[in-house]
Amino acid sequence: MHKLTMKSISQILIGFNPTKDKYISRDFQSYGIYLAEQFNDYKNRGMWIRLAKMNHRSVLEKAYSFVIDSNADNKIALFLWKLKQLKGEITAKAKQK
Repeated sequence: MHKLTMKSISQILIGFNPTKDKYISRDFQSYGIYLAEQFNDYKNRGMWIRLAKMNHRSVLEKAYSFVIDSNADNKIALFLWKLKQLKGEITAKAKQK
């Protein structure tokens, strides 16, 4: 099982390179780029940044851990499917309240 750990702000700042990362100024941008790199889909990094901006980090991490543990051929499609399923579950729970 692949375990994700949260980085502290000091760890992020230590790894921050202003010449390389000059367009990344927000946490969601950094996480979107991280997801794009993990899925080897850097050309669609805008989509990953948008997903990181519009969705809660915990939901994205649950979908990511589900995909990393799988043997799927198309991990991006599986990630997007799982993300949609998790968001549907959250919406259903909110409607029940």
